[in-house]
Amino acid sequence: MRVSSVLILAALSLLSCSPKDSTPAPAPAAWRTVLDAELDRALLSIWGTGSDVYAVGGALGNGGEALALHFDGTTWSDMHAGGAESFWWVHGTSSSDVWMVGTAGRISHWNGKTFTPYVSGTSATIWGVFAFSASDAWAVGGTPGDAKAPNDVVLHFDGTAWNPEVLPDAPLGRSLFKVWGTSSNDLYVVGEAGTLWHRKGAAWKLESKDAPLASGTLFTVNGCNGGDVYAVGGGDVLHSDGTKWSKIDVTLSSQLNGVACMFSETDPDAQKHAVGSVVLVGSGGLKQRLVTGKWIDEFAVAPFTDLHGSWADASGDAFWAVGGDFLSGATPGKKRRGVIARFGAGDVSHVFKK
Repeated sequence: MRVSSVLILAALSLLSCSPKDSTPAPAPAAWRTVLDAELDRALLSIWGTGSDVYAVGGALGNGGEALALHFDGTTWSDMHAGGAESFWWVHGTSSSDVWMVGTAGRISHWNGKTFTPYVSGTSATIWGVFAFSASDAWAVGGTPGDAKAPNDVVLHFDGTAWNPEVLPDAPLGRSLFKVWGTSSNDLYVVGEAGTLWHRKGAAWKLESKDAPLASGTLFTVNGCNGGDVYAVGGGDVLHSDGTKWSKIDVTLSSQLNGVACMFSETDPDAQKHAVGSVVLVGSGGLKQRLVTGKWIDEFAVAPFTDLHGSWADASGDAFWAVGGDFLSGATPGKKRRGVIARFGAGDVSHVFKK
């Protein structure tokens, strides 16, 4: 009996020392490269909803079709969008309402099953698109460095067709690069020469007209909410509280291309997100996050390739960034490297299917 008691006590001791849950803890939040060597074209924009994520780009004059990828939570797949014109931006409202825009006035819509081309009415590159609903979307474009070519392009989709929007001070001869807003009545557009347009109600105002804050081109605009908006480009980081723009003093390791913000109308205190409230991306792998009011420079963290666009996952758990070889001149037949990276916790060993 005494031997049996000893054995029972020993067994109980072992059980009490054993972990209650043998499931390994998720990897801590960090930048991790999702796809790299698998891609033969540069990526320029990324966006998603729920478990669906879309990334777009192209060969940028090197030949081949535009690149459009879809991620279903496990596997990245080439959507084979066709067309030689590269896509520069992607945005939508759901997995069945996705817009992709790009070179030579290209506008394509994905309804979850097929692509449908739309007439843009311009030969200029459409650099940016932003959708509020299936009958309310905006796109902007132009021809950088050529004031005589199609510029100051602003288009609105009404559910049937894309129609030009006439700006009050146009033509300024400037390429417009990105558009973002909380609604069509509170819309921002940025572009060449530090251009900052703001649409309040039905009226457009050139907020950079009297005292431009940017020293050069503004490439991207994005916001956490209507009172927390960022516009970036080159060495400039600008911020608007919804009424006035100011310049933020941020030490940058390279040139800026993109910005993404944890969007929250119901929770203006987006800084509470563990990954931060804002991410900046740029040349040479520039990556900086705004966490509890402080900028964290992650330039020395892979990936080190040029990054063009970024996106904040609606869950608040991750930032995404895309890029690759998009700055070099066109060389027909040459493959361009494409990269997708993610900042967040957990495994990112995703599968790629051509």
